[in-house]
Amino acid sequence: MSPSVRTSLTLLLPGRDRLAGQRVPPDLGRWLARGDRSEFKGSALEQLFDVLPRGWPVAAVTRERDAGDAAGACWLRADPAHVRAEINGARLLAHGRALGLTREQADALLVPLRPLFGDAGYALDAPHPHRWYVRLPSGSKLPRFTSPDEALGADFFDHLPADATPASAEGRRWRALLSECQVVLHNHPMNAQRAAQGLPSVNSVWFWGTGAKPDRVASAVDALATDDEVAHAFAAAASVRCEALPERWTAVPEPAKSAFDLRHVRGIEALHERWLAPIGQALEARRVDGVRLLFDDGVEYRLSAAQRWRIWRGPVVELAAADTPRDE
Repeated sequence: MSPSVRTSLTLLLPGRDRLAGQRVPPDLGRWLARGDRSEFKGSALEQLFDVLPRGWPVAAVTRERDAGDAAGACWLRADPAHVRAEINGARLLAHGRALGLTREQADALLVPLRPLFGDAGYALDAPHPHRWYVRLPSGSKLPRFTSPDEALGADFFDHLPADATPASAEGRRWRALLSECQVVLHNHPMNAQRAAQGLPSVNSVWFWGTGAKPDRVASAVDALATDDEVAHAFAAAASVRCEALPERWTAVPEPAKSAFDLRHVRGIEALHERWLAPIGQALEARRVDGVRLLFDDGVEYRLSAAQRWRIWRGPVVELAAADTPRDE
């Protein structure tokens, strides 16, 4: 890439709570301390895309990528899920792609589920075996649904469909439909076969991502490297080049504005060695003009070479809810 072309990198990172307790490498701590820190609402991925009308309609955007027919309806994901019962409740342990369903298995599971949704006035189908969809009339009133990534590993009952008033009719309606789905799936012979193979049962669905197809999706980045299917769908909607995430940053010529989705990384040492250290060196050498670090819990750092003069700021030593630098 010509030196005259200004380049910038955006890294989508896990929430700081996922990295808490791990010591920040010294050079990274200095970069963070000298950078410009701010906060944002929503997820790190949402900061890459400008969606009109405002919202985050995951189901409609992924439906359009999967089937090309999202226009004219409201959509809801009803992905296959595995919930483990416990003495004091239950936990969502796997969903969607993690269950590894084949086309034939998904079709078999959908057969007894479709009448349940049909009786409620909805259509259920699965253009992809890992992604199941409910088609709803435009303007449907719906309760609040939680994304599976937020609910994964947490108490299942804390994330059931709800409104601002949990006892609302709509919340009760969707909780009742969910219970009926669980009964049908629990008794499905496919789960006995999966158990014999040592595979988790598909004993629930997970409602999430409601919304209609947006009028417009745009992005300030030219390219996105990610292994996340939602990120791929929004990139396609925004005409952003999307590719698989490499194992590390290699400093090869990139588009002027590139983003890398690292939200799955849980070890700060690996994150630093493969990504942040080489990017920091490129930033210092002026081969990169700017870097945005978007932590998934709503904190952003903007880094530039000019910040190296802020030597009075003590380094960040640990990522936590209060990760402001020490003044030394």
